[in-house]
Amino acid sequence: MSQARVIVVGNEKGGAGKSTIAIHLAAALMHGGARVAIIDLDLRQRSLGRFISSRRKWSESAGVTLPMPIDCPLGPDSAELATAEPAEAVARLEEALRDALGLADYILIDTPGGDSPMSRAAHGRADTIVTPMNDSFVDFDMLGQVDPVTLDLVRPSLYSETVWEARKVKAATRGASIDWVVLRNRLATTEARNRKRLEERIAALSRRVGFRIGPGLRDRVIYRELFPFGLTIADLSPTVRPVPVSLSHVAARQELRALIQALGLVDAGVEPIRAAS
Repeated sequence: MSQARVIVVGNEKGGAGKSTIAIHLAAALMHGGARVAIIDLDLRQRSLGRFISSRRKWSESAGVTLPMPIDCPLGPDSAELATAEPAEAVARLEEALRDALGLADYILIDTPGGDSPMSRAAHGRADTIVTPMNDSFVDFDMLGQVDPVTLDLVRPSLYSETVWEARKVKAATRGASIDWVVLRNRLATTEARNRKRLEERIAALSRRVGFRIGPGLRDRVIYRELFPFGLTIADLSPTVRPVPVSLSHVAARQELRALIQALGLVDAGVEPIRAAS
């Protein structure tokens, strides 16, 4: 059986860019020749699942060939599973994981912005946890709490404790560790005093709870522009170009390359693109 690497993209806050990170990781890995299985735990929104469906339809309509992931659904009706008993939901996840382990090199799990038994179970099976956060104390509160007067770090958050528990369980049951990477996502383009304060608290928390800090993706129009087509910046080529390519798209490609390298996915295929002259 393949020893697939399980990557969980998660935190317990919506709007941090989890699905954007997940679809770009999947596309980059597939372009590098890896077999990628996807499991979408956001049972209501299903951004990752809808992205893959749009990808298939667009590629067929455009007459181009795109690498496709192995979709591992949790059942015929994911919305119904959202109201199922926790034990049944976790059992469905374990079944999907068993199927994916024998088929893929990487299993990419996108989680919803909230706590659930299924999401906690996914974290416990991860080899790598990728946690994107927006560049603000609003998102930092999902990782750690600060004193409202001094802004000193007070304690880790409930989500940090969830990851800590997942690490302990995996170490005890499988004798393996979990690499946790927090991404500074959607960074502002200008420096600010608030950013320096935030950087100091993130660094302090990383030493306390043991995560690495990696580069995320800026808030660029191109990421939103390509989503309806089921495409990412990694897909753009002379034959796949639904929007004109500009210098900002070249910079976006470099961001993705930096993210891939930070996660240790150096074999993923993120080739340079040329801006239109």
